[in-house]
Amino acid sequence: MGTADYFVSVADLRVHLSDTINRAAYGHERISITRRGKVAAVLISTEDLERFERLEDEADLKALRAAKADDDGARVSLDDLLEENGITR
Repeated sequence: MGTADYFVSVADLRVHLSDTINRAAYGHERISITRRGKVAAVLISTEDLERFERLEDEADLKALRAAKADDDGARVSLDDLLEENGITR
């Protein structure tokens, strides 16, 4: 289920919007919307969106835990950080 189940052009989407939304919402299809032959967007079900958001949250939590484990306690002021990177306020 990692690839699109269905492709629809923007022009066809305008004509078949309701049916296309139903395919995603109730048929749990991932629909690639194309413009000039290239995928411009993807329409997914709310369940897929929630699953992707959970995965993203899990990755964020893992990164936070790794950052906390690597934290040596040293702190840098904002002014020092900006100066180190040649940024002026």
